[in-house]
Amino acid sequence: MTSLPSVRRVDLRSDTVTRPTPAMRAAMAAAEVGDDGYGEDPTVNALEARGAAILGKPAAVFVPSGVMANQMAVRVLTQPGDVIVAGANQHLVDFEMGASARNSSVQFALVEDATGQLDLDRVVEIIDSEADHRAHVGAVAVENTHMPSGGTPWPVEQLAALARAVERPVHLDGARLFNAVVATATPAATLAAPATTVMVCLSKGLAAPVGSLLAGPADLMARARGERKRLGGAMRQAGVLAAAGIVALETMVDRLAEDHRRARRLAELVAEAFPEANYDPASCRTNIVAFDHPDARALVAELAEVGVLGGTLAPRRVRLVTHLDVDDDDLDYVAAVLARRTR
Repeated sequence: MTSLPSVRRVDLRSDTVTRPTPAMRAAMAAAEVGDDGYGEDPTVNALEARGAAILGKPAAVFVPSGVMANQMAVRVLTQPGDVIVAGANQHLVDFEMGASARNSSVQFALVEDATGQLDLDRVVEIIDSEADHRAHVGAVAVENTHMPSGGTPWPVEQLAALARAVERPVHLDGARLFNAVVATATPAATLAAPATTVMVCLSKGLAAPVGSLLAGPADLMARARGERKRLGGAMRQAGVLAAAGIVALETMVDRLAEDHRRARRLAELVAEAFPEANYDPASCRTNIVAFDHPDARALVAELAEVGVLGGTLAPRRVRLVTHLDVDDDDLDYVAAVLARRTR
């Protein structure tokens, strides 16, 4: 059995573990601030304006988290008792602790989304079923990139076709939208154009310490500010956080290509080490390697013992994520770990 190089810690649990860059720290220290509760923080205002422009929307709201942004969108797009059509594995459905039901009294009509996309005919069928004494469909939600399937980007033409067909508001959970931008060479505004509202995270691949943006029509964003306050998300001198978000938007998007390159290498290592997973590394197009394994939790625990940290999405599904704080030397170590395991 081959021996490992000196044990190191490689954190592949999520791109949320990224640390702010020196440029972000400097911008935070120098940020001009005011009371955002009164709309008087100039750095927050600048971030919101820049984010709205990048996303091609009239207005944007800075919020502490992507979950809060998604929940604000649910509140402004639906009424209690409405149905939201969404993929069965989307973050909004599976990874927000039932927040949409608790916060907004809505329910989901779920569509199979193993490939990351929603079958258009099935979505339209659910909406058409309103005529058969079913609950009103208030909105359709999509996720781009689609995390559970392995960071899969949506083709923009399919997003546009969906939006045209449903004749309902569309919310785009774009927590990793900029990964889709880089993977498909498509501007963020183009990817967001079919959606009524769009959320993007600044604290994942873009490496800001805190924050997300919700963007959309000005009247909806004015309402969203009220919902932010109801959810406890109103902030005061938040420019110290927004400053890092501005640096993230200005300097961190193009470098996502490095995360994608490393994820593809990681995907190839995984496919070789775990043939039982029947995983196709070509399916890895952004920064997430997600694959099935008979005992995902045991595998993750085994890797953690030698310093390779991963996560699970389900009892039999593993997730590994590349990001700013994972470099080529880290992947060399992962390769050695996996090679040792297979001997």
